[in-house]
Amino acid sequence: MSQSTNNHTDELLSAARTATGDELRSLTYFTEDDIEQLYLRSDLSRTADLLGFAENERNGFHAQSLYADSQLGDYLFTVRVFENGYLTRVIANDHGVWVTTDSMEMDRFEELASALAAILRSFDPA
Repeated sequence: MSQSTNNHTDELLSAARTATGDELRSLTYFTEDDIEQLYLRSDLSRTADLLGFAENERNGFHAQSLYADSQLGDYLFTVRVFENGYLTRVIANDHGVWVTTDSMEMDRFEELASALAAILRSFDPA
């Protein structure tokens, strides 16, 4: 991970924590070539397959161009629903984050995605 991203870890974590509160499970930063888990709640196991998740979430880089100029407007974020929680992916330019949470109200996902996208747009991951 680049020095620029390291400088923004606290900012990303603060935005995620503000939007999700105690429901925050994890926060992971990724690019096409890199992945780093920035936060994992202490009651969770570190056995998650981050590379497998990253491979799937990197498809979002292609979604940005795939959905460009659609009548739906620009692609904003993705929420995946699982039995034990949610995964929210936010991508800005050539980097992104995914956040896992416990169950929470749907409007909080938009708040989460908006805050994280603004931070991602503010720095250059190179």
